[in-house]
Amino acid sequence: MGSRTFGIDPEVVSALSDEVSEIHGMNVELALVIGGGNIFRGMEAKATGMDRVTGDHMGMLATLINSLALQDALEQRDVPTRVLSALEIREVAEPFLRRRALRHLEKGRVVIFAAGTGNPYFTTDTAAALRAMEIRADVLLKATKVDGIYTADPVHEPDAELLKKVGYLEVLERGLKVMDTTAISLCMDNSLPIVVFNIRKPGNVRRLVEGEDVGSMVSE
Repeated sequence: MGSRTFGIDPEVVSALSDEVSEIHGMNVELALVIGGGNIFRGMEAKATGMDRVTGDHMGMLATLINSLALQDALEQRDVPTRVLSALEIREVAEPFLRRRALRHLEKGRVVIFAAGTGNPYFTTDTAAALRAMEIRADVLLKATKVDGIYTADPVHEPDAELLKKVGYLEVLERGLKVMDTTAISLCMDNSLPIVVFNIRKPGNVRRLVEGEDVGSMVSE
């Protein structure tokens, strides 16, 4: 969304594509999960009286729109990309199959997982944690607008403390705004580390891949 109030900002898509293209050039297997809040949020629709399941399905379709936009930008940079959707829409995306996703990654393609888990009541965070486990990812990178995990929202509370390393249970017990509790629990049960970092700082993804201390780490 960038600086817009709605929709897709081409400059943001371009910047993200440049980051992904650089990592792909390092022969790193990369899979992406994209939200759809810039277009539609199921929870907000529920507040207006819409059925939650209907709203969540609309939100899943919004993630597919974003995924196609990013795929197009990546392919313009000669990065082979496949969109795998949890909702079956064969005309625009491949249906999600775990073995197919692994095969695409083995062949050096960037994989974009769209439509969340395909189920209502589950967030994009949970979809990211689930897909990360399914493809045996080494780490789950949570891209945000801030530098990591803070004790409070740093936008509204300038004195909030940046926490460089946090345990899964501490995140849950303190109610830290990292990911939803289902996603955190899933990562905890499977010992999948999470790194929360600022995607708006150019080069951060490359620095993470190269092992630099960027953002905040959630682990055991």
